[in-house]
This record gives sequence, C-alpha cells and structure tokens, in this order.
Amino acid sequence: MKTHLTIQERLKDLRKEHGLSLEELAGLTDISKSALGSYETDDYKEINHGSLLKLAHFYKVSTDYLLCLTDNGLHTNAELSELHLSDEMVELLKSGRINNRLLCEIATNEKFERLMADAEIYVDGIATMRLRDLNSSLEAARAMILEDNPDAAGDRFMQTLDAGQIEEEDFFCHITHKSWDAILRDIRKVHEKDVESATEATTANDLVKKVRRIMQSPGDKTEQFTQVFCQVFQLQYQKLADNEKTILKNLFKKSPLIKTLGMNFRRRRR
Repeated sequence: MKTHLTIQERLKDLRKEHGLSLEELAGLTDISKSALGSYETDDYKEINHGSLLKLAHFYKVSTDYLLCLTDNGLHTNAELSELHLSDEMVELLKSGRINNRLLCEIATNEKFERLMADAEIYVDGIATMRLRDLNSSLEAARAMILEDNPDAAGDRFMQTLDAGQIEEEDFFCHITHKSWDAILRDIRKVHEKDVESATEATTANDLVKKVRRIMQSPGDKTEQFTQVFCQVFQLQYQKLADNEKTILKNLFKKSPLIKTLGMNFRRRRR
C-alpha cells in the first residue's frame, strides 16, 4: 500500500467514491470526458486552472487536496490541539517511519472503535475483578466436589469447570485479535487491485492457463500461442517484424513447458 497518492490516483478515487463514470462526471462539471480521462492516466496531463477549480468545487475539497499537497480534504485548518496528540505521536507521524495513510484507514474502519473500547477495558483493568470472581467461584465449586468425590478429578464435569476458568489476558487477546484481523481483512480487500498489491495469479500461471485453452481449440496453435505470449507480456504482436516472430517461435520450440503441454511447433508436411 502506497504511503502517498499521486494526483491521478486521487482524482480517480474521488470519482469512484462518488460512483461516477468519466462520462457522467463530464456532464456534471462541463469538463470534457477526454480531459478528465487524461487527468487520471499515468501519462498525466497538466490540469488547467479552470478545471482544477471546477473539480475542487464539485468534490467540495481544496485545490491543495486535489493536487496531493495535503491529505485533509475537509478539515484543512484543524488546530493541532484539537487532535489531542502527544508530542511523541506528532513526531512519529512526521518522521515517515510508518505509513500514515494505512494508519488512517485502520483508525477510520468501522470496527476500530470496538477494538479501542476492548483495549481500554483491558488496559484499565475494568473487567479484572469480574473475571477473578468468576474463576474463584468455579474453583470453589471444584474444591467442594473434590472434597466429597476425590476420584472425580479427571471426569468430564470437572474438566468443564477447569475449562470455564478464563485468564484475563487470554480473553482480551482473543477478542482484540478478532477485531484486529477483521480490520486488516477489510483494508486488504479494498486495496487488492492496487498496482503495488501482490496478485494471486502470476504471469506464468496466466500464460499456462491460456496455453491449455489453445490446446483445446482448433486452428493454428503456433500462431495462437505466439499471440497469447505477446498479449500476456504486453507486446504488440502485429507490430513485430517477421524475423522477431520467427525468433519467438524458435525459442518456444526449446521450452520444456511447451513439450510438457504436448504442443508441436513443427509444420506438418503436405
């Protein structure tokens, strides 16, 4: 997950947050669809002053926010004292040692308040006495039973009394862990299609799947495979010179993968 967004990413995120297509945004802002699209592409086109002001007004954010000069779209003039941050926290946020963007997404997740409430209960020891009282009651019941039935120490009922005793740290580690895991899963889901996120499928796996489909289809398999290879590795097949295509096919003949799949690159004699 990136520490900072680019202008292109911010504009694209804002549009998606509003559930708009480029065409719909163009109609609402009187900025052409092609211009809006160019603002969101990697080969970024500089935004003219008028478009910048229109987009800032439409999204109700500052121009600095659009240009990624700040991460505060709404609270642009918030006083530091209003945030109730310690000096240590301010220093940490300014240091660049952690991903502040990720920290913000964790803290604004809907499950974070529950995590903080459970953490505060543990830190302040609010539930300590209740858990101790519960464990003491179970231990007292166990002792009374053993006094009358010394041989019952290992039976199912006595084991149930043992299992019913809960250590405070074990209990709070369990419930906070559940909230923490859920928060991280939520954030991972949101960012699973980000460019920097690892994908489950590798380029090699994708190529193998497409080759297997070629094996089950009619037509010139050599030609199909060469085209698929170029597609997977983002080569423009039609723009390759004839000698480049020949080189590729000659290399494929030497591949153990091709032999394993049973693809024959030799032309049949007529």
